[in-house]
Amino acid sequence: MRILLDTNRYGDFCKGVPASVTAVVSAERVFLPFVALAELRAGFRAGTQGRSNEETLERFLASPRVEVLYADEATVGAYAGLFAQLRRQGTPIPTNDLWIAALAVQHGLALHSRDAHFDAIPQLLRL
Repeated sequence: MRILLDTNRYGDFCKGVPASVTAVVSAERVFLPFVALAELRAGFRAGTQGRSNEETLERFLASPRVEVLYADEATVGAYAGLFAQLRRQGTPIPTNDLWIAALAVQHGLALHSRDAHFDAIPQLLRL
């Protein structure tokens, strides 16, 4: 299985939370959305363990099974479609999470996240 890892589940993986460790270890490929990467690095800069956290992240990203996933024109289209859908449903989600969902839908990836608001997107595969 190919998974897209949300920020909170990356943190869980680093803390050794069994569900996240199993998901990451058993995945064929692990994608980290650019938004999660930005959230992580912003948190590192605001925290007291920045250097250590950055080193851990760099080791994670160095794995041949891990890739950062960036937005392109197709992602923009997926984002716009999901935005309109969620607005019609009356179930908006945070902007960063909308980008994450757009990447997952666009690439057919299973999203590994603890955020329940992703449940409002039925076409999104969840892990």
